[in-house]
Amino acid sequence: MVENQSVRLDSWVWAVRLFKTRSDAASACRAGHVRVNGTPAKPGLRIGPDDEIRLRVGGLEKIVVVTRPIAKRVGASVVPQCLIDRSPPPPSKEILASVPRRDRGAGRPTKRERREIDKLRGF
Repeated sequence: MVENQSVRLDSWVWAVRLFKTRSDAASACRAGHVRVNGTPAKPGLRIGPDDEIRLRVGGLEKIVVVTRPIAKRVGASVVPQCLIDRSPPPPSKEILASVPRRDRGAGRPTKRERREIDKLRGF
């Protein structure tokens, strides 16, 4: 396990298992899904202790604070020593169930259905 004062953002996010691959982490950074201390971050940004990282993974926002910068991937039991998780709790199942969804394969809505959707949204 290599420890430095600062490491690349994409490497650290991958090392603490927030992304499955390092290329996924780099792609998320380039797409603007990762912020360090409130500013959008590039994959090569150097991060150190006490940096706050906000990222969107699977539609959920995660907020973590770096406690130990590491460059190599570690086991799941070591991850809590490397970060502090300050993520908000996920939305409840009732809220997720209340979001209307079209059946898979139902195709585009008809004109009548679009009017009903617009009326429901208040347009």
